[in-house]
Amino acid sequence: MRKIVKPELLAPAGSMEKLKMALLYGADAVYLGGKAFGLRAFASNFTQEELQEAVRLVHSLGRKVYVTVNIFAHNGDLEALPDYLTGLQECGVDALLISDLGVWSVARQAVPEMPLHVSTQANTTNWAAVRAWEGLGASRVVLARELSLQEIAEIGARTTAELEVFVHGAMCISYSGRCWLSSYLTGRDGNRGACAQICRWEFGLVHKDHPGEVFETAEDEHGTYILNSRDLCLLPYLPDLIRAGVGSFKIEGRMKSAHYAASVVSVYRRAIDAYWKDPGHYQVDPAWTEELEKVSHRPYTTGFAVRQPDASAQEYATSRYMQSEEFTGLVRGWKDGRLTVEQRNKMSAGEELEIFRPDGSLSSLTLRDLRNADGLSIGSTPHAQQVFTCACSEELPPYTVLRRKI
Repeated sequence: MRKIVKPELLAPAGSMEKLKMALLYGADAVYLGGKAFGLRAFASNFTQEELQEAVRLVHSLGRKVYVTVNIFAHNGDLEALPDYLTGLQECGVDALLISDLGVWSVARQAVPEMPLHVSTQANTTNWAAVRAWEGLGASRVVLARELSLQEIAEIGARTTAELEVFVHGAMCISYSGRCWLSSYLTGRDGNRGACAQICRWEFGLVHKDHPGEVFETAEDEHGTYILNSRDLCLLPYLPDLIRAGVGSFKIEGRMKSAHYAASVVSVYRRAIDAYWKDPGHYQVDPAWTEELEKVSHRPYTTGFAVRQPDASAQEYATSRYMQSEEFTGLVRGWKDGRLTVEQRNKMSAGEELEIFRPDGSLSSLTLRDLRNADGLSIGSTPHAQQVFTCACSEELPPYTVLRRKI
């Protein structure tokens, strides 16, 4: 019988700033990519020196850091792989995420003591596959996104390896991210980290006898996005996943903003803690749902968890995002009644902003007495990432988010 454990909250870290935000807002662990062999080539990613710094910070807080090595490797990728893996081991990372069996084999030889996790791109959809990975030494398997709660529970009952499941974030229309559209249409191989996100493009149908005529598949002024999935949100079903034996809840989004990392992590931190404190009375707090609406996202879906997704899980009319609040600034410090803020969107004196603290609490701030880095009075902050100060009687911790209603 699998032991039920309080699940780890695993957050994306596309940069050092996002890593810090994820940790401050409640993540137990982060996953990130180095400069090679990962499936997010266009994220900032981490150099060897940055990775060493990241590991030191994460471990100082008693948390964990996992590194993605989840490309589907070609022959030319293999020569540099052993040295790269050895470097990750020397940095002290806690585990590697791998999807390719050849990369797995190389890792087993190059870093035999390193814990290995099976990436979701391996498309593990049944208990027999989990057992097979266990036999190859996997300490954890990230299950495919295309599973129901019932299937996950059966896998949990018939296996012993740790199980990790995506609970929130963007969904790829292809099987757990194994997509060839990008490679075929642009030459950028999504399975080697260079996805062009073809599924977010506007598509129409062309009949072979009418090559110059494009037929829309839905009547809408925006066109048709027939491959465009809604975003995953399994907040109401966390108890089912915990009872199924899932040990790690994963948030997608290494390409997302620091605001996204803070907001989503904060919600799932509170939700996990609420269930663990009182399992019998768990319910989704409306404040959590409201918070998830504040970040940039597509409409939400439960994916495959509850039922087979139909047209309601797709967003055919548009590929645009929605959000109820705009990230305007990040607190860098407080001293003598003045906040130091780094601008993310233009702010003006006199406007009221919402304060979102690392502990999840909210309040408001009216911007007064804005001054630039030279101490000169300013009426607004027009420059990208401009650092300024403003009057504030309350001391706010670094990495507190400032935002405005849209």
